[in-house]
This record gives sequence, structure tokens and C-alpha cells, in this order.
Amino acid sequence: MVYTAAFRSLPPAQRADLLYRQARDDMAQSLWSATIGGGPSGDGKAAAAPVPRARDMDLNTMLAILTQPQAAADAARVPAPDARALLMPQPPAAWPERSDDPPPQRQPRPSAPVAGLGPNAGYRDTLSAAAARTGFPAEALAAIINAEAAQNADGSWISHSRNTRSSAAGLGQFLSGTWKGMAERRGSWLNAFAEAQGWLDPRGHVRGEAKSDLLALRYDARASIETIADYAHDNVATMRAAGLAIGASAESVGQAAYLAHHLGVSDAIRFVKRGLDPARAETLLAAQIGSAAASARIAQCGDAAQAHRSWLIDYTTRQFRPGRFAAAFHA
Repeated sequence: MVYTAAFRSLPPAQRADLLYRQARDDMAQSLWSATIGGGPSGDGKAAAAPVPRARDMDLNTMLAILTQPQAAADAARVPAPDARALLMPQPPAAWPERSDDPPPQRQPRPSAPVAGLGPNAGYRDTLSAAAARTGFPAEALAAIINAEAAQNADGSWISHSRNTRSSAAGLGQFLSGTWKGMAERRGSWLNAFAEAQGWLDPRGHVRGEAKSDLLALRYDARASIETIADYAHDNVATMRAAGLAIGASAESVGQAAYLAHHLGVSDAIRFVKRGLDPARAETLLAAQIGSAAASARIAQCGDAAQAHRSWLIDYTTRQFRPGRFAAAFHA
């Protein structure tokens, strides 16, 4: 997410790199969406660098920041959280009326290291609150974030993570369509927040003029964590209703939720029940590891569906480990 002042203050080399990446992303996004196909799906592993990315700010606006600062600032109208801000201090209903100023934010207070969370100790209260509200295990929430979001060198999660191959963004790497869907889903935290902000029309759909502000909220850690919890809870319920046997432990529930978060719930159900169609599997594998590596794995396995399955199982085993965070939430 790029604020006007922050963007202008970047060194020339970083500004040039950001402009190049934005131009490339703008061109690639429509091609990528056409390639993936299907409805809103899970969310890609971030390939983000610590440099903030543009938040629904097109290339022309970014260039205008350098040449017409005030006009660009007015056009960009970014009421979203600062890229470094982590926790919203108030529940949705307590927020003030919308203005052109960024909503109030709170940085996590410095705290002693928490077993399991390490440099991410500042998120513990938010994770615990989301878990208590939804019944989804806090350690599984932490594991989803740890597997999805980009990280700094010390292992701290980057709240402004952005996947350059898709629209996935934030701690939960939510695609734009998935995030919008959660905002329109009655009973979700994001729906309550969007309604309080006046972002929904009388039918409960996101207003066109509010879409940019809504998508920017993916970069706010509390909004992401609360929505990860709602999305995970819904997906596990859907998978169980489809006949999948999912245990009650944090590990079992978390693995099911992460599979749905990663693939999208429809593909996750197909993946477990009968496996993905080879063409779909090849597309998803290439999206995750690149075309060359995907081709090599497929050649080695002799089948795209099997190649994708073996990669995803291996990736999940390595990256998704709720147990490592359990000590932070259970005495």
C-alpha cells in the first residue's frame, strides 16, 4: 500500500522499481484471472517484499504523485490503515463516521516474547478474540497467517504482503473477490464493519465507490485476522456438510481450513474426494511454483494431478504447523 508522502519519499531506485512492478501487475492481472478461472478461490502464498505495494492505485495515479502531488493525493483518497499499522482499537460499530483521514490505528505495544509467537506476540490478543468469537482455534489462525503472509527477516509477519501473480493481499492473502464476498456475507465481522461504514447498498452488496476502501482493509491486521477466522469457520462447515470427515482437534480443523483457504472450498472438496482435474491441477501448480518447475514435477510424476497433490501435501506438512503456536494460547 503506497501513501502519497511515503511514495514520494522513496529513493529514486525504489520508486522506479515500484512503478515498473505496478505497470507489470496491471498488465498481468487480467491475464492471470483468465488463466485461473472459476469463482473466488483460496489465496496464494505471498511473494511480497518489505517495500509497500500500491493499493488499487493505478500506474497513472502513481506517476501523478511525482508530478502533481496534491491532485494525486485527492484522487487517491486512501482512508486505509498505514502499512505498518496492525490492530484496530475499536469494534466496527464504534468507529467514527467516514472521513478522508485514515481511521485511527494502534501499533502493538512492545511486549515480552510469547512462546510460539515470537516476534508476532503483538497479535496474540487479536488472534484470541477472533478465536473466541468464531470457535476456530487461535493456533490454527496463526498457522494460516504464517503459511500465507510474507515475513521479515526476523519472522515477523508483513501486514501489507502482496502476491505479484494475483490480487491476493494482506496477512490472509485474500483475493479481491473472496474479500468482497466476505464483506457481503451476513454475520461476518467484515460485513458488520462494511455496513457500519456505509459501504453496502440496500441489497447488502458492496457499493462501487466503496470497493477501493474495502479492498484496502485487507492490509489491516485485525480485519484480516477476523476475516480469516470467519472464512475458516465457514469453509470447515461446508466441507463437513459435503461429507468430509474432519476431526475436532486444532490440527485436523486447521488442516481442513488451510486446504480450503489455499485452494478455495470447492477445489478443496474435489481435491479430497476425487482429486483435481489434471488441467486445473497444472494451472494451480504453475501458479504456485512457476511454469518451469511445474513442468518438471509433472514430468517426474507423469501426471499433473499427482504432481500438484504431492507438492501441496509436502508444502502443507512443512508450512502449516499449528502446534508450534499452541503455547501462546494455552497455559
